[in-house]
Amino acid sequence: MTRIPFGVRRLDQIISGGAPPGSVVLLSGEAGAGAREFMYTSAAMTGLALSDEDAFELYYGDLNRESSLPGAVHYLSFTDEAAKLRRDMSMTMDEELVANALEAVEFHDLSEPYYRLSPVPRDWYTDASVEISDLGADNDRRTVPEALGERLAASAPGNLMLVDSLTDLVTTTEGFDWSDVSVLLRGLSRVAYDWGGLVLLLANRETLTDSEHGQLVDAVDGTMQFSWEAGGSSLARVMVVRQFRGVLSRLEAESIVRFETEISDTGFDISDVRKIR
Repeated sequence: MTRIPFGVRRLDQIISGGAPPGSVVLLSGEAGAGAREFMYTSAAMTGLALSDEDAFELYYGDLNRESSLPGAVHYLSFTDEAAKLRRDMSMTMDEELVANALEAVEFHDLSEPYYRLSPVPRDWYTDASVEISDLGADNDRRTVPEALGERLAASAPGNLMLVDSLTDLVTTTEGFDWSDVSVLLRGLSRVAYDWGGLVLLLANRETLTDSEHGQLVDAVDGTMQFSWEAGGSSLARVMVVRQFRGVLSRLEAESIVRFETEISDTGFDISDVRKIR
Protein backbone atom coordinates (compact mmCIF):
# COMPACT_ATOMS: atom_id res chain seq x y z
CA MET A 1 0.00 0.00 0.00
CA THR A 2 1.22 3.49 -0.86
CA ARG A 3 1.95 5.64 2.19
CA ILE A 4 2.05 9.39 2.74
CA PRO A 5 5.23 10.33 4.64
CA PHE A 6 5.01 12.38 7.82
CA GLY A 7 8.32 14.05 6.98
CA VAL A 8 9.85 12.71 10.21
CA ARG A 9 12.66 10.66 8.75
CA ARG A 10 13.18 7.82 11.19
CA LEU A 11 9.49 7.38 11.95
CA ASP A 12 8.71 7.07 8.25
CA GLN A 13 11.42 4.43 7.94
CA ILE A 14 10.08 2.39 10.86
CA ILE A 15 6.45 2.37 9.67
CA SER A 16 7.28 1.54 6.05
CA GLY A 17 6.87 4.96 4.52
CA GLY A 18 4.26 6.86 6.50
CA ALA A 19 0.48 6.91 7.04
CA PRO A 20 -2.18 5.21 4.93
CA PRO A 21 -3.84 7.73 2.57
CA GLY A 22 -7.04 9.14 4.05
CA SER A 23 -5.74 9.14 7.63
CA VAL A 24 -6.71 11.73 10.25
CA VAL A 25 -4.06 11.80 12.98
CA LEU A 26 -4.21 13.50 16.38
CA LEU A 27 -0.98 14.93 17.79
CA SER A 28 -1.67 15.20 21.52
CA GLY A 29 1.01 16.53 23.79
CA GLU A 30 2.21 18.23 26.93
CA ALA A 31 3.65 21.70 26.45
CA GLY A 32 7.09 21.55 24.85
CA ALA A 33 7.10 17.76 24.57
CA GLY A 34 7.29 17.73 20.78
CA ALA A 35 3.76 17.67 19.33
CA ARG A 36 4.00 21.17 17.83
CA GLU A 37 7.55 20.52 16.64
CA PHE A 38 6.32 17.32 14.95
CA MET A 39 3.73 19.39 13.07
CA TYR A 40 6.29 22.02 12.09
CA THR A 41 8.68 19.33 10.83
CA SER A 42 5.97 17.60 8.84
CA ALA A 43 5.00 20.86 7.15
CA ALA A 44 8.61 21.89 6.50
CA MET A 45 9.98 18.59 5.20
CA THR A 46 7.00 17.92 2.96
CA GLY A 47 7.13 21.49 1.68
CA LEU A 48 10.85 21.12 1.03
CA ALA A 49 10.26 17.88 -0.88
CA LEU A 50 7.85 19.75 -3.15
CA SER A 51 9.94 22.91 -3.58
CA ASP A 52 13.61 21.82 -3.47
CA GLU A 53 14.33 18.15 -4.12
CA ASP A 54 18.09 18.48 -3.56
CA ALA A 55 17.67 20.20 -0.19
CA PHE A 56 15.09 17.62 0.84
CA GLU A 57 17.51 14.81 0.07
CA LEU A 58 20.20 16.60 2.09
CA TYR A 59 18.05 17.09 5.20
CA TYR A 60 15.78 14.04 5.00
CA GLY A 61 17.41 11.49 2.69
CA ASP A 62 15.65 9.20 0.23
CA LEU A 63 11.94 8.53 0.42
CA ASN A 64 10.86 5.00 1.33
CA ARG A 65 9.91 3.02 -1.76
CA GLU A 66 6.34 2.77 -0.40
CA SER A 67 6.07 6.55 0.11
CA SER A 68 4.22 8.92 -2.19
CA LEU A 69 4.30 12.67 -1.59
CA PRO A 70 1.02 14.59 -1.23
CA GLY A 71 0.10 17.06 -3.92
CA ALA A 72 0.45 20.14 -1.69
CA VAL A 73 0.84 21.29 1.93
CA HIS A 74 -1.76 23.42 3.74
CA TYR A 75 -1.33 24.84 7.24
CA LEU A 76 -4.42 26.21 9.02
CA SER A 77 -4.49 28.30 12.19
CA PHE A 78 -7.40 29.83 14.11
CA THR A 79 -5.35 32.42 16.00
CA ASP A 80 -1.96 33.04 14.38
CA GLU A 81 -0.81 34.60 11.13
CA ALA A 82 1.69 33.36 8.57
CA ALA A 83 4.51 35.63 9.77
CA LYS A 84 4.30 34.23 13.30
CA LEU A 85 4.31 30.66 12.01
CA ARG A 86 7.44 31.40 9.97
CA ARG A 87 9.16 32.95 12.99
CA ASP A 88 8.22 30.09 15.33
CA MET A 89 9.36 27.45 12.85
CA SER A 90 12.65 29.31 12.35
CA MET A 91 13.23 29.30 16.11
CA THR A 92 12.92 25.50 16.05
CA MET A 93 14.57 24.65 12.74
CA ASP A 94 17.28 25.95 10.42
CA GLU A 95 16.11 29.30 9.06
CA GLU A 96 17.16 28.60 5.46
CA LEU A 97 15.41 25.23 5.53
CA VAL A 98 12.19 26.91 6.73
CA ALA A 99 12.39 29.69 4.14
CA ASN A 100 12.75 27.21 1.28
CA ALA A 101 10.07 24.88 2.64
CA LEU A 102 7.42 27.54 3.17
CA GLU A 103 7.50 28.40 -0.53
CA ALA A 104 5.39 25.27 -0.99
CA VAL A 105 3.15 25.70 2.09
CA GLU A 106 -0.17 27.51 1.75
CA PHE A 107 -1.27 29.18 4.99
CA HIS A 108 -4.92 29.58 5.99
CA ASP A 109 -5.77 32.18 8.63
CA LEU A 110 -9.19 31.71 10.26
CA SER A 111 -8.73 34.51 12.79
CA GLU A 112 -11.52 36.56 11.15
CA PRO A 113 -14.39 34.17 12.03
CA TYR A 114 -12.61 33.05 15.21
CA TYR A 115 -12.25 36.47 16.81
CA ARG A 116 -15.19 38.25 15.18
CA LEU A 117 -17.70 37.62 18.01
CA SER A 118 -15.10 38.03 20.76
CA PRO A 119 -14.05 41.15 22.72
CA VAL A 120 -10.73 41.25 20.80
CA PRO A 121 -10.39 44.56 18.88
CA ARG A 122 -10.71 44.03 15.13
CA ASP A 123 -7.39 45.67 14.28
CA TRP A 124 -5.60 43.09 16.42
CA TYR A 125 -6.43 40.25 14.04
CA THR A 126 -6.87 41.87 10.62
CA ASP A 127 -4.05 43.34 8.58
CA ALA A 128 -4.48 44.50 5.01
CA SER A 129 -0.74 44.10 4.42
CA VAL A 130 -0.78 40.32 4.94
CA GLU A 131 -0.22 38.71 1.55
CA ILE A 132 -0.19 34.94 2.00
CA SER A 133 -2.92 34.73 4.62
CA ASP A 134 -6.39 34.09 3.28
CA LEU A 135 -8.63 36.22 5.46
CA GLY A 136 -12.41 36.24 5.14
CA ALA A 137 -14.18 39.22 3.66
CA ASP A 138 -15.54 41.92 5.96
CA ASN A 139 -19.09 40.73 5.37
CA ASP A 140 -18.24 37.07 5.94
CA ARG A 141 -20.61 35.81 8.64
CA ARG A 142 -19.60 32.15 8.65
CA THR A 143 -19.07 30.42 11.97
CA VAL A 144 -15.67 28.91 12.76
CA PRO A 145 -16.82 25.30 12.09
CA GLU A 146 -18.36 26.38 8.77
CA ALA A 147 -15.18 28.18 7.73
CA LEU A 148 -13.06 25.23 8.85
CA GLY A 149 -15.21 22.75 6.93
CA GLU A 150 -15.00 24.81 3.75
CA ARG A 151 -11.22 25.13 3.95
CA LEU A 152 -10.79 21.41 4.62
CA ALA A 153 -13.07 20.41 1.76
CA ALA A 154 -11.24 22.74 -0.64
CA SER A 155 -7.67 22.01 0.47
CA ALA A 156 -7.33 18.60 2.13
CA PRO A 157 -8.12 16.14 -0.72
CA GLY A 158 -4.89 14.52 -1.90
CA ASN A 159 -2.80 16.87 0.24
CA LEU A 160 -1.13 17.22 3.64
CA MET A 161 -3.42 19.34 5.85
CA LEU A 162 -2.23 20.58 9.26
CA VAL A 163 -4.69 22.13 11.74
CA ASP A 164 -3.36 24.17 14.66
CA SER A 165 -5.02 23.71 17.14
CA LEU A 166 -8.17 21.78 18.07
CA THR A 167 -8.25 23.13 21.61
CA ASP A 168 -8.80 26.62 20.19
CA LEU A 169 -12.18 25.54 18.84
CA VAL A 170 -13.87 25.34 22.25
CA THR A 171 -12.83 28.87 23.24
CA THR A 172 -15.00 30.49 20.57
CA THR A 173 -18.04 32.45 21.69
CA GLU A 174 -20.48 30.70 19.35
CA GLY A 175 -21.80 28.01 21.70
CA PHE A 176 -19.52 25.37 20.17
CA ASP A 177 -18.67 22.86 22.89
CA TRP A 178 -16.44 19.82 23.13
CA SER A 179 -19.07 17.28 22.08
CA ASP A 180 -19.38 19.22 18.81
CA VAL A 181 -15.62 18.89 18.26
CA SER A 182 -15.70 15.10 18.54
CA VAL A 183 -18.68 14.89 16.13
CA LEU A 184 -16.84 17.17 13.70
CA LEU A 185 -13.80 14.88 13.82
CA ARG A 186 -15.90 11.78 13.20
CA GLY A 187 -17.31 13.43 10.11
CA LEU A 188 -13.82 14.48 9.03
CA SER A 189 -12.46 10.95 9.45
CA ARG A 190 -15.29 9.63 7.32
CA VAL A 191 -14.80 12.00 4.41
CA ALA A 192 -10.97 12.01 4.65
CA TYR A 193 -10.93 8.38 3.55
CA ASP A 194 -12.34 9.49 0.18
CA TRP A 195 -10.05 12.51 0.02
CA GLY A 196 -6.97 10.30 0.23
CA GLY A 197 -4.64 12.85 1.80
CA LEU A 198 -3.25 13.15 5.34
CA VAL A 199 -4.71 15.41 8.04
CA LEU A 200 -2.74 16.21 11.21
CA LEU A 201 -4.57 17.80 14.14
CA LEU A 202 -2.75 19.40 17.07
CA ALA A 203 -4.24 19.37 20.60
CA ASN A 204 -2.83 20.49 23.94
CA ARG A 205 -3.33 17.50 26.25
CA GLU A 206 -3.02 19.60 29.41
CA THR A 207 -6.16 21.60 28.60
CA LEU A 208 -8.34 18.51 28.13
CA THR A 209 -10.08 16.26 30.63
CA ASP A 210 -9.57 12.50 30.27
CA SER A 211 -13.08 12.22 28.86
CA GLU A 212 -12.54 14.97 26.29
CA HIS A 213 -9.24 13.48 25.20
CA GLY A 214 -10.80 10.03 24.94
CA GLN A 215 -13.51 11.38 22.64
CA LEU A 216 -10.86 12.79 20.32
CA VAL A 217 -8.89 9.55 20.28
CA ASP A 218 -12.03 7.58 19.41
CA ALA A 219 -12.92 9.93 16.57
CA VAL A 220 -9.66 9.78 14.58
CA ASP A 221 -7.65 7.12 12.78
CA GLY A 222 -4.44 7.54 14.73
CA THR A 223 -3.15 9.21 17.89
CA MET A 224 0.42 10.10 18.80
CA GLN A 225 0.97 11.22 22.38
CA PHE A 226 3.94 13.38 23.35
CA SER A 227 5.10 13.72 26.95
CA TRP A 228 8.03 14.38 29.24
CA GLU A 229 9.59 11.47 31.07
CA ALA A 230 12.04 11.67 33.95
CA GLY A 231 15.28 9.80 33.47
CA GLY A 232 17.84 10.20 36.24
CA SER A 233 18.61 13.89 36.59
CA SER A 234 17.11 14.93 33.26
CA LEU A 235 13.87 14.93 31.31
CA ALA A 236 13.40 13.20 27.98
CA ARG A 237 10.78 13.77 25.31
CA VAL A 238 8.79 10.60 24.58
CA MET A 239 6.29 9.77 21.84
CA VAL A 240 3.83 6.87 22.06
CA VAL A 241 1.67 5.71 19.17
CA ARG A 242 -1.50 5.06 21.14
CA GLN A 243 -3.63 3.76 18.29
CA PHE A 244 -3.30 3.94 14.54
CA ARG A 245 -5.15 1.86 11.99
CA GLY A 246 -2.77 0.30 9.50
CA VAL A 247 0.31 1.43 11.43
CA LEU A 248 0.14 0.19 15.02
CA SER A 249 0.18 -3.46 13.94
CA ARG A 250 3.58 -2.92 12.32
CA LEU A 251 4.96 -1.42 15.51
CA GLU A 252 3.54 -4.26 17.60
CA ALA A 253 5.11 -6.78 15.25
CA GLU A 254 8.49 -5.17 16.00
CA SER A 255 7.68 -5.04 19.75
CA ILE A 256 8.04 -1.25 19.74
CA VAL A 257 6.27 0.44 22.63
CA ARG A 258 7.57 4.01 22.60
CA PHE A 259 10.04 6.38 21.03
CA GLU A 260 12.52 8.76 22.61
CA THR A 261 12.63 11.91 20.51
CA GLU A 262 14.87 14.89 19.88
CA ILE A 263 14.58 18.32 18.30
CA SER A 264 17.46 19.71 16.27
CA ASP A 265 17.92 22.32 13.54
CA THR A 266 16.37 19.83 11.10
CA GLY A 267 13.29 19.54 13.29
CA PHE A 268 11.67 16.69 15.18
CA ASP A 269 13.06 13.16 14.91
CA ILE A 270 13.36 9.90 16.80
CA SER A 271 16.56 9.39 18.80
CA ASP A 272 15.87 5.95 20.28
CA VAL A 273 13.33 3.13 19.99
CA ARG A 274 12.21 1.30 23.09
CA LYS A 275 11.13 -2.30 22.60
CA ILE A 276 9.46 -4.83 24.84
CA ARG A 277 12.19 -6.79 26.59
